[in-house]
Amino acid sequence: METQPIKRRLLTDPEAAAYLGMSISFLRQGRMEGRRANRSPGPPFIRMGKAIRYDIQDLDAWLSANRCEVA
Repeated sequence: METQPIKRRLLTDPEAAAYLGMSISFLRQGRMEGRRANRSPGPPFIRMGKAIRYDIQDLDAWLSANRCEVA
C-alpha cells in the first residue's frame, strides 16, 4: 500500500515569511505589538506552547484582505 504525502498546512516563521515575501521580523513585530497606527497588522497565528505556526489559509486570507486596488 502506497502512502500519500501529507500536505503541510501549518508553517513556521521562516516558512511563512518566505511564503508572504516578508521578513521574519515583520511577523514577530506583528505578534508582539498588535495593531498600531500607520502599521499593517500581522497575519493571524497559532500558538502551541512556545511554538508559533501560521495556517496557509489564514495567510491567503490576510493577503486578500490587505490587497489594494489602484483606481
